[in-house]
Amino acid sequence: MTNDDLKTEIPAGGEPPAATPVRGPAPAPVETKAQSFIGAVYDLVTREWPLVALFSSVLMLAIAHSFETFGHLAPCHLCLKAREVYWVAATVGLIGAILQRTPVAARLRQPVNLLLGAIFLYGAGLAVFHAGVEWKWWPGPTTCTGSGAASATNLSAMLNGTMQIKAPMCDKAAWVFLGLSMAGWNALVSLKLTVWSVLAGLRKAETL
Repeated sequence: MTNDDLKTEIPAGGEPPAATPVRGPAPAPVETKAQSFIGAVYDLVTREWPLVALFSSVLMLAIAHSFETFGHLAPCHLCLKAREVYWVAATVGLIGAILQRTPVAARLRQPVNLLLGAIFLYGAGLAVFHAGVEWKWWPGPTTCTGSGAASATNLSAMLNGTMQIKAPMCDKAAWVFLGLSMAGWNALVSLKLTVWSVLAGLRKAETL
């Protein structure tokens, strides 16, 4: 090979050709500490969702009973129905957490998580209905709504000492915080638990 072969041909215009940039692999995105923490939380929650759902349901039940015991706020008929939802969810969560440690975990993981999602979604609907009753958007059950007027039969039973104490009315919010009653806050919590249940149910099995 001669020196003439090594020379770069210069076009007639007298300007050398532009150098072609060397393309390499794109730099990997730098993961921040916040992104790493969020990813770790998401991984843990979706992997252990039945157990997390169990603890969340027990916590909601504990809060409800604390309001009743220490705040002297007796539950209405719809409040008791809302508690039943968390009792069912806690039971399913406990069973799911146990099954997750068995050989059938891979097959039952998605059905259990989606079942929890359906339970929490029902609870969210019940809470929205209860909140609507409190806001007078629609009528509630006749067993726990009304004007509170006493009938002649009730007055007679009251005088005779045979009248049973009725639970609070469902259409009157006993406690409000930031513009939302307990039913309103329960709706938000139930919706959050529903979303987490669906995310856990849709998580790919091979990432577990």
